[in-house]
Order: sequence, then C-alpha cells, then structure tokens
Amino acid sequence: MQRGKISFGKIQLSINQSLDGPNAGANEKVNDSGSSGVGGFKKMDKQQMIRQIEDVTEDFESQHLKEVMGISGFGRKAAQVFDINEQIAKAKITDPVVEKKREQEEDVIGPLPPAALEDTERDNSGEATNKVKDSDDESTSDEDSDDEQSLSKRIPYTHEVQMQHGLRAVLALAGDPSGARLVSGSIDYDMCFWDFVGMDSSMRSFRQLQPCENHPIRALQYSVTGEMILVISGNAQAKVLDRDGFEKLECCKGDQYISDMSRTKGHVAQLTSGCWHPFNREQFLTAALDGTLRIWQGLKAKEQVQVIKTRAMGGLRTNASSCNFNRDATLIAAGCVDGSIQTWDTRKMFVNTTHCVRGAHQKGSEITSIVFSYMGLQLATRSNDETMKLWDLRQFKQPLHTWSNLYSRYDSTDCCFSPDDRLLVTGESLPKNQAEANLYFYSTKTFQEVQRTPVSNSHVVKTLWHPKLNQLFVSCGNGTIKCLYDEKRSIRGATLCVVKTHRKRQQMEMVGVSQIITPHALPLFRQEKSRSSRKKMEKARMDPVKSKRPDLPITSGQGGRVASSGGTLSSYVIRNLGLSKRVDDDQDPREAILKYAKDAAENPYWIAPAYKDTQPKAIFSEKLPTDRDEPPIKKPKTEADN
Repeated sequence: MQRGKISFGKIQLSINQSLDGPNAGANEKVNDSGSSGVGGFKKMDKQQMIRQIEDVTEDFESQHLKEVMGISGFGRKAAQVFDINEQIAKAKITDPVVEKKREQEEDVIGPLPPAALEDTERDNSGEATNKVKDSDDESTSDEDSDDEQSLSKRIPYTHEVQMQHGLRAVLALAGDPSGARLVSGSIDYDMCFWDFVGMDSSMRSFRQLQPCENHPIRALQYSVTGEMILVISGNAQAKVLDRDGFEKLECCKGDQYISDMSRTKGHVAQLTSGCWHPFNREQFLTAALDGTLRIWQGLKAKEQVQVIKTRAMGGLRTNASSCNFNRDATLIAAGCVDGSIQTWDTRKMFVNTTHCVRGAHQKGSEITSIVFSYMGLQLATRSNDETMKLWDLRQFKQPLHTWSNLYSRYDSTDCCFSPDDRLLVTGESLPKNQAEANLYFYSTKTFQEVQRTPVSNSHVVKTLWHPKLNQLFVSCGNGTIKCLYDEKRSIRGATLCVVKTHRKRQQMEMVGVSQIITPHALPLFRQEKSRSSRKKMEKARMDPVKSKRPDLPITSGQGGRVASSGGTLSSYVIRNLGLSKRVDDDQDPREAILKYAKDAAENPYWIAPAYKDTQPKAIFSEKLPTDRDEPPIKKPKTEADN
C-alpha cells in the first residue's frame, strides 16, 4: 500500500518531481483542475512563480550548506518530513508479529464484532492458562524435588555444643523469638540467662538467679516481642520478668477457703503450665491444680480477666496439667489429668468446650505437653503413659497416629514440631537397661521414625527447635543443655559462640619497689619517708576532714546549731525581746529574776509606767482582821500562821 509523504509546518514545493518526474503530466492536470475548480488555489503570475522558484533554490542551497558544515540550522527551524512507508518498513523489521496483526486489523474500523471478541478472549485465556500450567508444573517439580530429599538431611544434628546449667534436672527451656538469648530453669530453683552474642566457647551464662525462692521452675516462655519472660513455678503465683531478670509483675493469690474458684482473684494451688498470647504482648494464660485456667491481662492489674474451669466426665472438677494457645489465638487447648483434651473458642464464652476428647490418654497419667502445629491444623500431645499422639483438628475424634514405648519420668517432658511441620520431635527418659537416652524424629505424613539420635546418659526433658536459628536445644536430667546444629543450615545462635576462643584471666603479679633515699633532693622531688600504715591511719583519724567526723551533738541550748538563742521556748522569747543577751537554761529561774530586782525598782519598765497617770502611788491591800467568826478552813493564811 503506497502512501505519499506527509509534511508538517511550511508547505514545500517539490519542483523536481513535478518537472522531471514520471508523473509530470498528472501533476499538470491536477493543477489545471485545481485552478479551474471552485475553492482551489488561485492562478499565479509569472513573477510570483519566479519568486517561489528562487526561494526553493535558496532552501536547497542552505540545506546543502548545513550538511557540509554539520549543523542543524541557522536559528530558523524547518518543517520535519516523515515518510510513512519507511516507518512501517522499519516496524516490520523490528517486530514482524505485531505488524502482521496490524495488517489484519487495518481494514476493520470501529469496535470488533462479537465473534472476533470471543476469539481474542480465547487467545488471552489460552495464554493465561498456559502460564498457570507452567507455574503449576514448576511448583510440582519443586515439591517432587523436596520429596526426593530425605527428611533426615533437614535435621540439624551434625554438630553439638554443651551448656552446663547446674547439677539437677532442667525442667524449663525457652528461646528468644529473635534467637539472641536462651533461658533455662531447673528443679534446684535456679534460672540461667544465656546470651549467644556475648558468650565464648566456654558457654557460660551471664546471669543466674532464683525468681521464686524455694520453688522449682516448671515452665518458661518469652513474650511475642521478647521483652518479658513468664515464669511458672511450683508456687500458686506466676511471675513476669523483663529481659534482664528484674521482676515486673507477680500475680495475685486467691482465697483458698472459697469453694467457687471463679470468685477468687487468682490460683490457690500449685501451677502446672503457662504460655503467652501469640500476638498480644500483655496477655498470658496459666493452669494450676485448682481445676482452673486463668487469663491475665496487663502488667498493672493483678487480677485475672477470665476463669476457665476444666470438667471431668460427670461434671466433676479435674486439673489441667498443660495448656496452650493456637497460632492465631482462636483456640485454647488443655490436657487434663483424667486423660482428656479440652479446647475452648476465645471468641465465645468459656462455659462449654469447643472440642472435648475423653480418653485421649490413659486416665490418671498427666498430659505433659500439648502443642499446635505452625499451620494450625494439627495438634500433638505427650503423656506419661509412654505415648505421643498426633491429632487433626478437622477430625478430632480419633488420633491420626499413636507412637508408644516412649518412657517419660518427668511431668514436664514435651514434644515440638519442626518449622515446616513435617517432623515431630520428642525425647525419652532413660530406662534402666539403657546407656543413653534418645531423641526421636517422626514424620507427620508417613508417621514413620525418621531418625533416632542419642543425646545424653541421662533423661531428656525439654526439646526446643528454634525456627529462626534452625537449632535444637535439649535439656537433660543431669543439669546440662545440649545444642544440636548444622554448619550449613543453621545460622547465628551457638555458631557465634563456638568460633570465639575462651581467654583465661591473666594473673596479677605484685612487684615490690625498693625506696631510693635522696637526702639532698629538691622539695618538689623529695619523697615522703615511708611510715607504717598504722601511724598514717592514726594521724588521719585525728584529722576531722580526712576522717569525715560527723557534727558533735548539742549538749546545751546555748551555742547550739539548731537554736542559737536557747533550747527552750522561754529562752527564745526572752532573746527576741531583747531583755537578755545571754540566757543559761541551767541556772535557777528565781535567782535570774531577783538579779534584776534592784534595777526594776530604780528604773521601772513594765508595771509602774502603766499606772503613772491613774495611780501614781501604789495602794496595797490591808491586813485582814483576825477576830472574824469563820471556820479555820476559810480563813486566809498569814505570816503569823506560818
């Protein structure tokens, strides 16, 4: 399809094409028709034609000069000329597919008919489905490649580090959400803080304290932000500590003489378990042997927010040995002593249970641990009946699988999921005829034992698989904590401490310096004679400034620091009235008054001037007659009577 050139701006005359080109006759016909037709160009004179031809020749000369000089113009912009055919040819070379579509759509003007729209939509949907299929194929291929890798390679157990907590069993273990710190609590009341950044290869804790005095530490857990630590001990009152071990809150203790446990302000029996809210940093849950679970809110309010009662088969009271939140905090699960698992929905009242599985474990054996998976669809329980069970919350009546022959001696033995929920980990207590206690890894899909790792020659109590560090922390019955990690798959944590060498403290060496006696030395450089420390001490003791002697006590009112004018009120009044410059509180007051008798008679100051005008001469009372007939009791006493 041939198209002519389009010019913008000034109209240029192509005289060469009109005169020399093959279409010269056609152009002449067009000009003739244009001149004769209505609304065309006017007929020009010869002089005008000559002027236009001269202008065109000047334009050609100036263009040739520009090309020679290599400049774009002389300040006057010429019109740009575009050739559409050349542009289309270039487009065909660069993207031929788009050009084919344009050539097909050139003849269509306006919106497409419905059939064409359906075709285009089918093409687009076909491309989208192809992309989705490709992505699905890629994901399935990735899953297949993951399945091909054995689960045993995912377990970080190539290297091992040991931390010594004490000599008794470590019953509690908790890791900071960021993976920077670890806390442990044992049956000997001690709680240790471990900082991976500050530790070296000796693996020593930087702080050790007893937060609950003479009560063993049963459970520990960091809050979601890692700022606070919940401490569950053998006491009835839970405590909240900050990151460095300082107490922030102690829960209130309830009244043990009240039969209705919902009326008390706190627990009245020993605590068994506790945990933090998954995303509320000020709310936590506790369970005790008084048959209740209590939800606490805030660090200032010491009274619980909600009380949940655990019930046995006939509505009788049963105790909860373990409790936990699920990942989105919509469910609270409790494992009871009667072998039942009970759950409550946090969005409803805690009167009735959401799920209740009676006989989940053997009656009378404590459910030592109840853990939700990271996805929130599965639940794992560990009990003292030597079993561990995996449950599906969508079909909660029967367990998915039961693992047996897992001997447990402690009521705090737990289990945990791997970060990808593909493995379930638990430990066992050491049987009598066995040299080492093992750590068991089970698959949550095939329910088969993936690996069995010997850990220690003592009992395995707590297991913690940290999701960020990808390291396993195992507490043992002999007071040790073992950390299992992989150099390639594990990050930070114990890997930071192993590379730091333990430096022993350098011993201080005392070197005696002999004194050089220089009798003719200048006073500036003269050294004091060495005296015994006893003489120096006695001399400093006599100096009130060096010995920092306190102020001496006040022995009397006169000359004291507190009352400069005397220690009594009378001396203070007399001092301020100006009657005396010095008042001694120890002298006799009668003598002090009679001392001024002569001066008062000669120079009266108080009484005589007041009666000077009205009674200049004093009138005294006359002596009463003695011959009055009155009883001796009413007669006034006189000098004669004395």
